[in-house]
Amino acid sequence: MIKWAAVSRLDGLLDALQRFYGALPQPPRDPFTLFVWEALSVHSTPRRRDAALSALRRIPALTPDAMWRSPKKKLEDAVRLAGSYSEQRLLALRTGVDLFRRSPGLLATMRGPLVAARRALKPLPQLGEAGAHRMLLFAGDHPVLPVDAGVSRVARRLGYGHASEDSREQTRSVRAAIVAALPRDVVAFRRAFLYLSQHGAATCTERDRHCAICPLADDCPGRAGPDVEG
Repeated sequence: MIKWAAVSRLDGLLDALQRFYGALPQPPRDPFTLFVWEALSVHSTPRRRDAALSALRRIPALTPDAMWRSPKKKLEDAVRLAGSYSEQRLLALRTGVDLFRRSPGLLATMRGPLVAARRALKPLPQLGEAGAHRMLLFAGDHPVLPVDAGVSRVARRLGYGHASEDSREQTRSVRAAIVAALPRDVVAFRRAFLYLSQHGAATCTERDRHCAICPLADDCPGRAGPDVEG
């Protein structure tokens, strides 16, 4: 009964977010394109990342072999659209291209047993734990929950997980609480991540949160009062 109540509450919260934000775009499902998406996302904004990804698509340079063959100047110009740190991005992409070209069975590995899938992603640069979990969720079809800063903040304010000085412990507590309230279904995990992450970026921000317009305010233990800062 308690578990059913937890599932019902989270499902209701996600329904409210879906009505509030409408349909949200998902990260790419192709593993190499998703890796490129991740590399372009670091220290960037969604608009700049998407502009750079579109430029790479026009070259075209969104397969390992195509990017390996692409003219250096075209790649640099496309990646630069994502903003600063273009040299670091280009280095990450070169490393990723090499790994994907040497590992043609990477997609099959990613969609196989989870332990082997995690191990196969470790050599990819600039992913971090949340990025690796996005790869596993959106390209590998594993029901795992990426916990980025937005997901963690929203979840804790809603009463899932707890704050900790140990960031890893905090992430684990959030993931465990949300996963316990989700059906073991990859579509449900994708929806939870997309809407919690979007809410953390757009409304339930770190500071100056917008509780007055938040669709979850009536069921949020962490709701800010009129004189409380984010």
